[in-house]
Amino acid sequence: MLLCLLEMDFLLLEIKAHPVRSSRGNAKDPIFGLKMGAESQSSDDVFRWFCVEAGNSSNPRIILIHGFPSQAYSFRKVLPVLSEDYHAVAFDWLGFGFSDKPQPKYGFDYTLDEYVSALESLVEKLAVDKFSLVVQGYFAPIVMKYASHHQEKLRNLILVNPPMTDKHAKLPSTLSIFSNFLLGEIFSQDPLRASDKTLTSSGPYMMKEEDAMVYRRPYLTSGSSGFALNAISRAMKKDLRNYIEEMKKVLISEAWTIPTTVCWGMRDRWLSYDGVADFCKISNSKLVELQMAGHHVQEDYGEELANIISQTVSKGK
Repeated sequence: MLLCLLEMDFLLLEIKAHPVRSSRGNAKDPIFGLKMGAESQSSDDVFRWFCVEAGNSSNPRIILIHGFPSQAYSFRKVLPVLSEDYHAVAFDWLGFGFSDKPQPKYGFDYTLDEYVSALESLVEKLAVDKFSLVVQGYFAPIVMKYASHHQEKLRNLILVNPPMTDKHAKLPSTLSIFSNFLLGEIFSQDPLRASDKTLTSSGPYMMKEEDAMVYRRPYLTSGSSGFALNAISRAMKKDLRNYIEEMKKVLISEAWTIPTTVCWGMRDRWLSYDGVADFCKISNSKLVELQMAGHHVQEDYGEELANIISQTVSKGK
């Protein structure tokens, strides 16, 4: 499945669902009303998360969180480097990759608040001691909300091309199209449009066919991936601006004490660099510019990003 990560350990963690609204019975196709497959049903009040880990579990832990839309697979070049000195863990968000994709309104509605609660439950399973967090892209404000309530658990926070200015509050057209009525539901069922073509539109990426197939596979095997993408896009369109504002307030607050680094791919086609450096100065966040990287820095510059993460975390030990 993940060919270049075969030497690493894969986990399928069952985590208590937050919240569960299963009184509607079996999930149904929102377009035709047909019964959905087992992967779209919430089972026994839990969700299954696909995780990959590398490195000795006795080493300091780093949790890597992919952006929207992507998978843990995007960290395939990062994990081997970090595994030398750290215990690195990456996971697929609910609705992405090989984690559960419950049908909206049948256990999980993919709201940003639900993602915060779900992340809290997952981290309780993944990390007992203090850990460092790395999050990329549009999920950064969600992770930031979690982090603001759990500073006692964190060593470092590394944000990779996060939306952090007013200009970033609007999704790019390649993502917002999935939130459109009817048209979004159709496009989200297109494996090419929903996966690798979306990823490559955000930066200077030349994706190999074998990598593209990993991203396409969830959309090729089940319609639940597309329905989840549609729901996530709508939630992002509705609440992203408020979450960005909350993230900015936390980062500039005197109550925020976690060493924070912003890594920015300068060839990001989705998020403008305007205002990023100024905000980093105001929030006392360290800024690292990667001149040739795009929005999903880990795709083409995984080893370089891994070295930045390693150096950043080592200083905070």
